[in-house]
Parts: sequence; C-alpha cells; structure tokens
Amino acid sequence: MAGGRLSGAERAELVEIVRSRSFKTGSFTLSSGKTSSLYFNLKPTMLDPRGAELSARALLDIAEATASGYVSGLEMGAVPVIGSLAALGSSEGRPVRATFVRKQPKGHGTKDVIEGLGPDETLEGRRVLVIDDVATSGASTLVAIERIREVGGIVEHAACLLNRQEGGEELLADHGVALHSVLSASDFTGG
Repeated sequence: MAGGRLSGAERAELVEIVRSRSFKTGSFTLSSGKTSSLYFNLKPTMLDPRGAELSARALLDIAEATASGYVSGLEMGAVPVIGSLAALGSSEGRPVRATFVRKQPKGHGTKDVIEGLGPDETLEGRRVLVIDDVATSGASTLVAIERIREVGGIVEHAACLLNRQEGGEELLADHGVALHSVLSASDFTGG
C-alpha cells in the first residue's frame, strides 16, 4: 500500500535525495542472500537533514493514519528515522512514542530486547507501527513484529521508506500485517 501524505513536490524531492545519496546499480548481495542489480542504503538519506524530515513526515502520517501510538523497528535500519519521527511528531503536536528492537538481547544491564521504554512503560495492548528502511523479503520486519507481539504489542501495520517489491508485502500479509510504503523500487527503475 502506498502511504505518507507528502505533496507531489516533496515526494519528488525525496526520490531525488534517495537517488543521489542512497541508490546504486551494479551487482550486490542483499541481506536476504539474494543477488540484485539494485542497491538501496537509506542511512545516508535518513541522516541528511531534508531527507530525515521528509522520511519522518511520511512515516508519521502513516502512524497517524493507522492509529499507532508507538513506532518501532529492528536495529539498525529503522533507528535513524524513528528518532526523527519522534522529534517531528512532538514539534508538530502529533506525538508518537518510539522504541527499537535489538537483534540480540543487550549483553549487560537489563538485557532488554526492546529499547526506549520508560521504567513503568510497556507495549502490552498498545498499537505499534513497525518500521523498516527497506523492505525486500519482509523477514527483518517480521522479526521485529514477532518480538513486539511477544510482549503484548498489537501489530497490524508496518511501514517502510522503500519497498523493493520482492515479497515483503505478501509475507507480512500472511502474518496479518499490512505493509505501507513511501517509495518503491519502481520509482528508480521506471517500471
């Protein structure tokens, strides 16, 4: 599903930021193990001042449209934009709480898997929008969804900045989650 309410000009600006900072062609091995001629590393976009703002605004709109009081995602891909989203939401009077999911429990202290919750805060019974920077197979997004569901969070929606359109939407749908995307690979391939 398309998501985010960026204006046409803002969306075109975000596409250009991604194209110049985060998109490469060649031969690449993806985290899924597949080989692809397209590579997206959205961290340079998410850490660019304007890229961060546009990305956060689009995802904040999705969080609001899905009535999600929390956003979360698997480290490291989601972390930059989740921080930007929380700050932007507060400054616009649309606050959304943010957490992130560790791939492995913290090795010291509280050994938390989910970071960002206050001492008396829980995700139990809370609607959580799970965010990822890029969705390919959907597997990393599903890991975050499962961890959040294990602690009682309600996850019916996920969002990504860029959907590679390689099965992620279908995998998440099989687990009762609708995937919303800001951009797709076809924005960069003309397809």
